[in-house]
Amino acid sequence: MTLNDNAANTHTTPPYVGSIAPHGGLLINRLLRGEMAAATYEMAQRLKPIVLSPMNVSDLELIAVGAYSPLTGFMGQADYYSVVHEMHLANGLPWTIPITLAVDSDTAEGIVEGQSVALAEPNPNGGLHLMAVMEVSEKYTYDKVVEAEKVYRTTEDAHPGVARLYAQGDVLLAGDIWVFDLPLAAKVEFPELRHTPAQTRRMFAQNGWQTIVGFQTRNPVHRAHEYIQKVALEIVDGLFLHPLVGETKADDIPADVRIASYQAILRDYYPPDRVLLGVFPAAMRYAGPREAIFHAIVRKNYGCTHFIVGRDHAGVGKYYGTYDAQLIFNEFDKDLIGITPLMFEHAFYCRKCEAIVTAKTCPHDRSEWVSLSGTQVREMLARGEMLPREFTRPEVSRVLIEGMKRKQGEDR
Repeated sequence: MTLNDNAANTHTTPPYVGSIAPHGGLLINRLLRGEMAAATYEMAQRLKPIVLSPMNVSDLELIAVGAYSPLTGFMGQADYYSVVHEMHLANGLPWTIPITLAVDSDTAEGIVEGQSVALAEPNPNGGLHLMAVMEVSEKYTYDKVVEAEKVYRTTEDAHPGVARLYAQGDVLLAGDIWVFDLPLAAKVEFPELRHTPAQTRRMFAQNGWQTIVGFQTRNPVHRAHEYIQKVALEIVDGLFLHPLVGETKADDIPADVRIASYQAILRDYYPPDRVLLGVFPAAMRYAGPREAIFHAIVRKNYGCTHFIVGRDHAGVGKYYGTYDAQLIFNEFDKDLIGITPLMFEHAFYCRKCEAIVTAKTCPHDRSEWVSLSGTQVREMLARGEMLPREFTRPEVSRVLIEGMKRKQGEDR
């Protein structure tokens, strides 16, 4: 068997289901089944293993299921350079985040172009969990400082995305991947919510939804989220709640707690026939404006026609301007992006208005606004204090307090 024998598994038949085309026109599928998967696994056992970082593991899963369509593997040099400098793939299609596989120089020296390697992750029970085979089409060096400056708009290693970039290997391996087994996390972390793009597209169609708005978050749900989601739901058929559950900063609320916070309110406060909850198994890059475009494109692959872009989307610290993640959409051809961004102001509860509002709709002084920083939220939860009802619903507060107690116990 050669890797080219898998060519028939690069996209679904028909190419896609849904009212919006995937990015590039085909919904990629690099996940092998049955005899082909078994044979590729046998091949992988004889190959040199490359141990992936947590971010690479997430990327592998998302390439395999088509969330990163049109990518069929880790980027080659032409695509990498074009994405970093031009925010487009080499073929002209918009793409803003490099999807690359970095290795150290010693590992790279032992690999030649045209060689097949196995892609693996550490197994908690010992040894390696083999997941895929990659035919190395290229290996090339790159400038980490230039990538940091272009993608993250800073070269400071205080930025979590830049720190991760600086810590990774100095050589990039490129090539198509063939996945015969998904990451271990895919089997144990929210398997019932880990919908693939092909699955969400079918579910949207079965629900009769022609227009779907996607919502990305790495934070627990609060009243401002609820307000924005429901305003968006007024103009579309369905809402796809898609919180990110991959690698985040150590001080972010754990993924299981965030998912529980959504589950705590969906039943009583959202129309069940107009909302779908899923999880997005991506790593957080904290790339601000570029990541907003990236998140929108990926949700288009899941079948969304609209995407909510809030204030400082995917931001961290003070590295990006308040509205940079919205303004960057003006730099792209709308038809090539293909998904409609819905721009929202920061929302909050106003005591005078007695409602969730934004600066566009509220005339009152900031002293009337109920708004908490992430630090304030974490401090209150650590003390076991319920968050203000105006900030989040009591059902969510209780979930977050229990989650914080559990986390504190684990840290001891």
